[in-house]
Amino acid sequence: MDAEEEISRRLALLRTEHRDLDAAIQALGDLPQPDQLQIARLKKRKLRIKDEISVLGDTLIPDIIA
Repeated sequence: MDAEEEISRRLALLRTEHRDLDAAIQALGDLPQPDQLQIARLKKRKLRIKDEISVLGDTLIPDIIA
């Protein structure tokens, strides 16, 4: 497997985890007494994943200066 395929596979996994975290945050927020600390931790994890997705995406599609 070449590097580009590996990055694409990692991106797919991260996007799935990002969506799952979004669903978990929503479910926790819908509880009568949501655990704000747990929600904050999940949101922080979601942001780190978003940053990693951005970095990997930039690796696959570099900026081209015209």
